[in-house]
Amino acid sequence: MELNADLRMPASAKFDELCWTLSPQKGVRRKMLERVGGEHVSRATSIVRYAAGSSFYDHTHDGGEEFLVLDGTFSDASGDFPQGWYVRNPPGSSHAPFSKDGCVIFVKLGQFHRFDRRAVRKDTSCANADWCESENGTKTLRLFEGAHEHVSLVKWPAGLKLEPSKFSSGLEIFVISGRFVDEFGDHKLHDWLRIPAGFGHAPRAIEDTMLYIKTGHLSVK
Repeated sequence: MELNADLRMPASAKFDELCWTLSPQKGVRRKMLERVGGEHVSRATSIVRYAAGSSFYDHTHDGGEEFLVLDGTFSDASGDFPQGWYVRNPPGSSHAPFSKDGCVIFVKLGQFHRFDRRAVRKDTSCANADWCESENGTKTLRLFEGAHEHVSLVKWPAGLKLEPSKFSSGLEIFVISGRFVDEFGDHKLHDWLRIPAGFGHAPRAIEDTMLYIKTGHLSVK
């Protein structure tokens, strides 16, 4: 299966236009944003919903796993991760996840650099989270900094209009809350956007907006 698989092309997905699809495990459904491969994917970005009491079989992340908990509490043998937790499980790691009361996560599979072996556990909702504010009102919380990718949560105040810019190594955005518009459309809650290297971007926040943003990972080979 291939969905938004060409990293040289812009891609987007609207949450409200996607259907929840079945997974191999009862009670676990997903909305696919990008995908290469079947159940044993080589690359995937999805929104995954666990019903209360559901679980997934033990599996290994050959290419790593990265996720942000959007709602509820996600659990595995390493602990419980409520809404706002950001987790990176490096290549070779494994777990058998479950959710006692149900949860929704934004998850990326098979997208770690082959030399990245760092595990990350970060609570973005805690009172002492290290948000940095810029002069234009943008607030940024850095989640991960590596040689080949940079991941942050970013807050834009309503009315913010950013100057056109190009990202030499691409840009990926997932809307956690709020709404913004740009050259590629109107982006609302849980919408997803991927902009390849070399494309311009000039967003404008329609309302207070919080985003997951990743850069540096779409370099032209």
